[in-house]
Amino acid sequence: MKKGFILFISCAMLMLVACDKDKKNKPETITGESSAPAWSSPVDYDMTSSMTAVVRVDLAISYSEQVAALGKEYITDGDMLAAFSGDVCLGVDTMKQENNGLFFLFVTAPESTDNNVQLKYYSSVLKNIFIASEPLTFRNDDVLGTVSEPLTPVFVKEK
Repeated sequence: MKKGFILFISCAMLMLVACDKDKKNKPETITGESSAPAWSSPVDYDMTSSMTAVVRVDLAISYSEQVAALGKEYITDGDMLAAFSGDVCLGVDTMKQENNGLFFLFVTAPESTDNNVQLKYYSSVLKNIFIASEPLTFRNDDVLGTVSEPLTPVFVKEK
């Protein structure tokens, strides 16, 4: 009886390990069911500082296999890029065909803003929100990136 119980427990443990291993081998899906967020640029008069960022979104940096499998363009008109300090939106830009895949993000902030600004990207094709893995440092009157050399942060799925 004791040997049978030990054998049962051993088999159960092996099955759990095998199931956990299968989960780790499955690629994370980059598609979701999110509708377009209601991000909007601030209109508060307390926003006395500003900076500009020229940004290219390239999800293939983090999700090359999934992006290749899409077989279609995932950055389209209506996609959004926004800058946040905590839960406060400091600026937002919407993709337009004439922007050639670049976002021109004007970020405003009160003088008391901490130096970290988090970028979030919404893809209308993938119906998902992605977040830059590293925050930007906010500096008044600064310009990050150019049209010929845009800032290209690494984006991952927002959890």
